[in-house]
Amino acid sequence: MTTATGSNRLASHGGPGKVRLDRDSIISTGLELAADTGATTISVRELGARLGTDPTAIYRHFRNKEALMQALLDELNARAVAAVTADPGDWRERLRQLARATLSSFTSYPAIAVEATVLTTHGPGELDAIELMLDAFARAGLDGDELVRHYALMASHVLATAAGIARGRSGRPSDEESSPWFDAPILADPRTHPRIAELGAKMADLEDRDLFMLGVEAVIQSAERAAAAR
Repeated sequence: MTTATGSNRLASHGGPGKVRLDRDSIISTGLELAADTGATTISVRELGARLGTDPTAIYRHFRNKEALMQALLDELNARAVAAVTADPGDWRERLRQLARATLSSFTSYPAIAVEATVLTTHGPGELDAIELMLDAFARAGLDGDELVRHYALMASHVLATAAGIARGRSGRPSDEESSPWFDAPILADPRTHPRIAELGAKMADLEDRDLFMLGVEAVIQSAERAAAAR
């Protein structure tokens, strides 16, 4: 697993105004940019400015912006896997830890997180995350199609929901642990929408992180039921 560092971000090379870049320095600065702005997109022009170089120099290390975003997203995957400390035998807790770490990482870097719904990184971070989930469900007692289906269900829930929460929280304090699922009160005429009128206040109390983890627990419970039925 490769973890980006900023130790070699800029190095003089060949005179004033010239900088030598490497993949790690670009990834490290890209992460800083995503965290500092809280935006839902990364500007290659602004990234170049932070690096002190022409933005086109970035494309000497990444063939296009999609490749850059893949590398940034894979770094978040790697960090999430590194945060999993539970013993491999405790497969439930390993899945929970991976999910929580992914959500935390995504909400800290929303401009990178939004790419999770459309990009596959093919990098070591993603491979490690996939291997962790497959191993967890194998330890739950699943194999074959059931194992693969539960992996796919967990991965799609964690990535898509965490990315959606990250986008919804963009611009808010990054240390905010949770936030309402709905961003405004739900108003409805009780004559036409009686259930909403009845339950609107409870719906407004829903928290995004609680619902996210509820989905994780639902997949875990489904795996337990499938294993017990074998």
